[in-house]
Amino acid sequence: MRRLGLGVSALLFTLVACSPPPEMLEKGKPEVIKNPLYEFKQVPASEFVQVYGNKFYLQGKPYRFAGANVWYAAYLGSDQGDVGNRQRLRKELDLLQQTGVTNLRILGASEQSPLKNSLRPAISEKAKILREDLLVGLDFVLAEMAQRNMKAVIYLNNFWEWSGGMMTYLSWVNGGEFINLGDENHPWPAFALATAEFYSNPSAIELYNIYIKQLITRTNTVTGKPYVEDPTIMAWQLANEPRPGDGEQSKVNLPAYFDWIRNTAQLIKSLDKKHLVSVGSEGTKGCLEFAECFLGAHSGNGIDYATFHIWPKNWGWYNSKNPQETFGETMRKTDAYITEHITLAEQLQIPLVLEEFGLERDLGQLNPDAPVSFRNNYLQYVYSRVVGSAMTGGSLVGSNIWSWGGFGAAQHDDYNWQSGDKSYVGDPPQEPQGLNSVFASDAETLSIFASHSRTLQN
Repeated sequence: MRRLGLGVSALLFTLVACSPPPEMLEKGKPEVIKNPLYEFKQVPASEFVQVYGNKFYLQGKPYRFAGANVWYAAYLGSDQGDVGNRQRLRKELDLLQQTGVTNLRILGASEQSPLKNSLRPAISEKAKILREDLLVGLDFVLAEMAQRNMKAVIYLNNFWEWSGGMMTYLSWVNGGEFINLGDENHPWPAFALATAEFYSNPSAIELYNIYIKQLITRTNTVTGKPYVEDPTIMAWQLANEPRPGDGEQSKVNLPAYFDWIRNTAQLIKSLDKKHLVSVGSEGTKGCLEFAECFLGAHSGNGIDYATFHIWPKNWGWYNSKNPQETFGETMRKTDAYITEHITLAEQLQIPLVLEEFGLERDLGQLNPDAPVSFRNNYLQYVYSRVVGSAMTGGSLVGSNIWSWGGFGAAQHDDYNWQSGDKSYVGDPPQEPQGLNSVFASDAETLSIFASHSRTLQN
């Protein structure tokens, strides 16, 4: 793998100037007075994660977590050599456990797709299982997580094409219309507008529902335990970042979007009485930048807790090539976005999880040896906000960093994913391999994880 020049000595010198202002750091610290609004003194002990008010509970005690996204876990868990590596999976889980990570968000569905940037091999095609070994891989992951007292959030679809997703479901029922929108150009907003047609397409939804039923009613081949009886699973998630479209023009999609959320949640709960259900939302940024959209997606429809994501680069807040000019504004906008969603979750009276957030390595480098000074500074502030909420009775009680690369590595000098690659990192196929990944060699970042986890458990 080629090496990129670091060229960051001046960058490190300016880092302090880019740190969040003192008043923001103070804002993130736990307050002395706790919010008594949704305190529950006695909660029935259960090995399943439960929701009471705006908190998670486990074994009768508040459950707060430092987590990570490991979307490829089921792939590593396969017993087939073209995708699986169980030795590495165990090594990854051991390191995550050592750093205090107790919650993993993982992929539970992938669709065989004509889209260029989709994951291959895939689990299913038109609701028929193509690769049983990948589901056996999920079985294996859950069994290994149980041994380490970890909880899993499993998502069942994807708005984006990297695992097949909604555009692929549509291609199966509409003769491939719009499929060219999933190429490397990813035209915007055309891709989002076309993909949002999924919510009003009964044929596509029916195929999705068939797959959901197969997965949720599955019995783990490793443990012999039905999924519906497995407390290692914290929640089923409808999809990764399901959007109703883009902008004002997509408000007409909201009735179909809300119906899909409600109907899918009801279907899941008709099959599984013990696990939580979440949407997988990015927050208002993924909901037409419209608070009522976010509220409607999480209210009175069987959804147990809210989620949001933060992507400073994708949203135009941060420029890794010009961090001195953009990092301060990134911090201020991050602070405001977190505050906005805590406020919305308090209005909904449900828990809130920041389940995706990340920042590139310094100067946008992809080499795992490149420093991560801005990323680490960013993580410390975000974690201070999680602690500030969790320890004072607020709704924000957990997070999952995007994304865990662990012992993976890009396989090609250009850092691009190619079909058949199996040294998975945290970045999905359509992105440079290493873009947002946290690797096992990122010692300072792992130390930040560990410190944050210890604080949450106190």
